[in-house]
Amino acid sequence: MSTPQGHRPVVAIVDAFSTASHLAPLFHARGYDCLHVQSLETPPTAFGASFRPGDFIATVVHRGDTAETLAGVAPYAPVALLAGAEIGVELADVLSEALGLRTNGTALSNARRDKFRMVETVRAAGVPAAEQVLATDLDTLLDWYGATDRTVVVKPVRSALNDGVSFCSTAGEVRAAFASLVGADSAVGLRNDAVVAQEYLVGAEYYVNTVSLDGKHYVCDVWKTQHLKVNGVRDLLGGSALLVRRGPEQDLLTEYAFSVLDALGVRHGPAHTELKLTPQGPRLVETGARVCGAMLPLLTRAAIGESQLEWTVLAYTDPEAFDARRHTDYEVARHAVCVNMIAPEAGKLVDYPKMTDLRALESFHDVLLKVRPGDEIARTVNDLTYPMLVHLLHEVEGVVTHDYMTARYLDGEGFYDVV
Repeated sequence: MSTPQGHRPVVAIVDAFSTASHLAPLFHARGYDCLHVQSLETPPTAFGASFRPGDFIATVVHRGDTAETLAGVAPYAPVALLAGAEIGVELADVLSEALGLRTNGTALSNARRDKFRMVETVRAAGVPAAEQVLATDLDTLLDWYGATDRTVVVKPVRSALNDGVSFCSTAGEVRAAFASLVGADSAVGLRNDAVVAQEYLVGAEYYVNTVSLDGKHYVCDVWKTQHLKVNGVRDLLGGSALLVRRGPEQDLLTEYAFSVLDALGVRHGPAHTELKLTPQGPRLVETGARVCGAMLPLLTRAAIGESQLEWTVLAYTDPEAFDARRHTDYEVARHAVCVNMIAPEAGKLVDYPKMTDLRALESFHDVLLKVRPGDEIARTVNDLTYPMLVHLLHEVEGVVTHDYMTARYLDGEGFYDVV
């Protein structure tokens, strides 16, 4: 085991869960050891399964006392400290600032996690943003909603994985969403004592994944998503397609995303920004100061040769190389789509009868199984309940589009044998 007196420098990662579980091996390859910092004594179930303890020289568990956690981290003398999963963003800001490392700092830390403050901070910086309200009581929420039916989004103030997001088109639906959220625990284990309600943004949704260094931003990949009205959800993510770097949409979106990052004080490290391109221009859905989730960077790497993971490691280990390369656009060698398969019912999964047909698609690359035969399967209503993600990859865009449509057709009643 490496020690602070050893020869390999140490990078600390706060909550190396989900996609961030792939960071440590990349740091190892560049000659660094990794220390794990766990922001909660018991991580949410959705994150814990992806953790790879063998990648780390030790784990320091944060028990609520920052001084104690700093005392646990300091002997390893980390040369960098960054957030992995969303739940670790604020602790990473506190620790990196206290240790005098590259940091986004604590001044705007709350705005990078609190979904209401996030949009208000962006608006205050002069960046166009959605109309919204923060409501701790139902009367405030209904006053904002008004007497005329319209579509709005009601969601927790702090969460992840699209947990608790409701699309409401009547006052009754707004009431029901408020009642289901307030007093309940979010997917990241926090009690909801308020909700954020926002105008429904009309338009396609996009992801802009970036890595920043000293306030300079690099676009690692841009995705256009497709949503379905299914299982009682107005906008359930059905899939996402990798876009080439440049184009009218991409140029608008990336310029806007950079303005959002600047407004939120994201000067260092990865960020995953979700945007809608409305008739009035781009509008922020939300951003996370961490790598993109759902293992999407693994598909990006297969399509263009590298991903947000590699760029994150480069920024923290070789700033000069990052700065020299950040002017170069990524090039799509193979077109990529991530298909989110949508289970129509809950029960015990016996099998996927059409799995052979899915794997036979010309552009089939990989499948990330979240529910295996013998497991309980949930009706898909959010990011926590997709039974699988299918990665498609091919040099010809038309082949990927064909297979995406075929996968969407295969999905549904006959795809799942459930009792």
